[in-house]
Amino acid sequence: MYCNRCGHVNPPGANFCSSCGARLERARTEPEPTTTALPAVVVVPGEAREPFQLEPSDLLHGVPSGGGVLVVTRGPGAGSRFVLSPEDSVIVTIGRHPDSDIFLDDITVSRRHAEVSHSDGTFWAHDVGSLNGTYLNRRNIENAPLSSGDELQVGRFRLLFLSGGAL
Repeated sequence: MYCNRCGHVNPPGANFCSSCGARLERARTEPEPTTTALPAVVVVPGEAREPFQLEPSDLLHGVPSGGGVLVVTRGPGAGSRFVLSPEDSVIVTIGRHPDSDIFLDDITVSRRHAEVSHSDGTFWAHDVGSLNGTYLNRRNIENAPLSSGDELQVGRFRLLFLSGGAL
């Protein structure tokens, strides 16, 4: 394969010229495959109307009694839904680390950003030393109880909390 910039002969399969470093252009015989991702759309009461709307009862489908759900309303992955167990010993981790229970892949989210736990019938949000902070209803928190309808902000993501016993 010849370099279009300097004319150097490069080995087959090379992506860059070994002489000048220019990207090697290949003749295309067929179009490159592309992938298109379409985000889910969820309209939360109080937000601008979109093509369809899910009511809180729809968002709570499959949530155990006493449990809860976090729904991403803003940020990449809007419409994602995370069911929270009503068990007291369960801690749900939120962060950019791939092992997080709620994986939010964005640079504004710390690797280990926040946690949601359940204790004595109440869900709690905890900031675990994140760089950008964790916000509940637009107020910076370290540790705070969650009520149905609260908005939890982690980086650019906004998550609506709904309690299974709220309806």
